[in-house]
Amino acid sequence: MFSKVTSCALLGIEGTIISVEADVNDGLPMFTMVGYLSSSVKEAGERVRTALKNSGFHMPPKRITINLSPADIRKEGSGFDLPVAVAVLLSIGILPEFDVDLEKTIILGELGLNGEVKPIAGVLPMVSHCQKLGYQNFIVPKANAREASLIKGIMVYGVESLEETAEFIQGIRIIEPEVGVGEIDNRTDNDANVDFSEVKGQATLKRGMEIAAAGFHNVLMTGAAGAGKSMIAKRLPTIMPKLTFEECIDITKIYSVSGLLDNNNALITRRPFRSPHHTISSYALVGGGTVPRPGEISLAHNGVLFLDELPEFNKNVLEVMRQPIEDRNITISRVNATYVFPADFMLVAAMNQCPCGNYPNRRKCKCTPYEIRRYQGKISGPLLDRIDITMEVQPIEYKDLFLETKEESSEDIRQRVEEARLRQANRYREEAINFNSQLDGKILKKYITLKDAQEELLRYTFEKGDLSARGTYRILRLARTIADLAGSDDILIEHLTEAIFYKNNGKFYSEEV
Repeated sequence: MFSKVTSCALLGIEGTIISVEADVNDGLPMFTMVGYLSSSVKEAGERVRTALKNSGFHMPPKRITINLSPADIRKEGSGFDLPVAVAVLLSIGILPEFDVDLEKTIILGELGLNGEVKPIAGVLPMVSHCQKLGYQNFIVPKANAREASLIKGIMVYGVESLEETAEFIQGIRIIEPEVGVGEIDNRTDNDANVDFSEVKGQATLKRGMEIAAAGFHNVLMTGAAGAGKSMIAKRLPTIMPKLTFEECIDITKIYSVSGLLDNNNALITRRPFRSPHHTISSYALVGGGTVPRPGEISLAHNGVLFLDELPEFNKNVLEVMRQPIEDRNITISRVNATYVFPADFMLVAAMNQCPCGNYPNRRKCKCTPYEIRRYQGKISGPLLDRIDITMEVQPIEYKDLFLETKEESSEDIRQRVEEARLRQANRYREEAINFNSQLDGKILKKYITLKDAQEELLRYTFEKGDLSARGTYRILRLARTIADLAGSDDILIEHLTEAIFYKNNGKFYSEEV
């Protein structure tokens, strides 16, 4: 007897429909699975057979063949256990009549040997994909039900065992569905443990971070050790605008695929802040593996990727970021498939100016000119060219450290940032971009025009400052953000001047030797 149920597989962070077909006929008792399967999927045969027996279902001595279609897509993971078990029960006649319309139902889940339905990774992107194709009913592990219900307009049935699943399909047991509502409760994007008011002094640095947050610009901070670079970087997400629901879903999909979701908090509502150690490999940073998984740049999507002690990172690791910074996604090619992961992150990097961390204070710094140049030379020109804001962080004075002056809070700064973001949203509502940092090509020329005085200043900076075309465009995007923070429709001379300052403020070693 032949039967078929529908499941879903992951390709990157996108889903693809998989038909699970079962055929039970007379012949030598066997349980065969075909359809371009990984070893973890092939093992489903033993898990399913044992789970069926331990759940009280009698397996007849028949030849059982399972096919996962289409056969040209490699199937990975353990999420096919439950649909395979349901297809087998239908084929052997244990579920001859069912109350659920299985033609419009997606079934996902891993089985334990005792019949328990265990949670799997990647439920949200799979449910999202299937919902777009018209599927409305989803049978998923109970632990994944809340995650799946984030998608609006669907019915999610969380099950805890194979026996419960069979009884539900037959109509013997009633399971109250979790209805996808697509809403956020108590959404927050601020971390109560950190705040900009804790940063003493550093007015120039704070202003640069405000500009970066408003336009989603990349930042590099240079300066002596202990000046507060890491401290202010960790507080950057607290001044960024709250996530929209669409942004929350995009981030949650990535974390779902990576298996990093907390079952108690299915939706990620804070902007990611990822700070990998400098020993990270290029695969861990951009993603990869036999079955590619998102790397740190994808886990930082819509948030901040903070690279502390930038020159300590392997040079090859840093260079692989150049393409994702420009394209805002990363493409990983394999023989059997091509995977695309989103990587629209704000790069925030910090570095000392010499190995000992004391340069340019020559009383403390004992590094030779060669050592300093070699240390700073680990950061390539093309990578530096992709950074909008470069700031030299000055050591804080003792009097400022214990000054009782009240500093601006993160909430105060964020209000200005959100106003600037709103201006950008209104300006680019008919374009496929959201921020000034995404302006490029024809779109940049369409939305940025300079008067004669500003044009002359930019030309002078280009010729005397040894700027590339990419660097010049970044100054224009930066100036547009500064104008938005000031509430100006036009880029004034003071906006352009400040943009040039922040693009070229970071100082590298230049002593005559």
